[in-house]
Amino acid sequence: MPSHAASFAIQTSGKGTYEITRQVEEIVTEAGIATGTVTVFVQHTSASLVMMENADPSARTDLHAFFDHLVPEDTPYFIHTYEGPDDMPSHIRMVLTRTSEVIPIVSGQITLGTWQGLFLFEHRDQPHTRRIVLMVQGDS
Repeated sequence: MPSHAASFAIQTSGKGTYEITRQVEEIVTEAGIATGTVTVFVQHTSASLVMMENADPSARTDLHAFFDHLVPEDTPYFIHTYEGPDDMPSHIRMVLTRTSEVIPIVSGQITLGTWQGLFLFEHRDQPHTRRIVLMVQGDS
């Protein structure tokens, strides 16, 4: 079974969601896999991946607000705060989401739904460079 590994970096400007669908599509096209899967993995413990609505940005705004409410940065019992008040909350937010996604490939294209997009979910306040690794496998 043919496979193709690739990676790319994405620069964030702090907390938020950053669509990476286009980069994943380009790598799948380069791989030449007609039928198979692409595994997308983020190599960090304070960022994650989410499959999310990509047509209306207000859906992601609500997601951000929900996570700020769910895991607030001013939680007094967190002791892992070496890198600041967003340190432990960023790790918890990562655990509550995902670090990888597997997407089917059919006819050489990823098969996302009409309103689906793949996003890096940055959980830290400060800008970071995040590394995304992909493994494309299947039949050419």
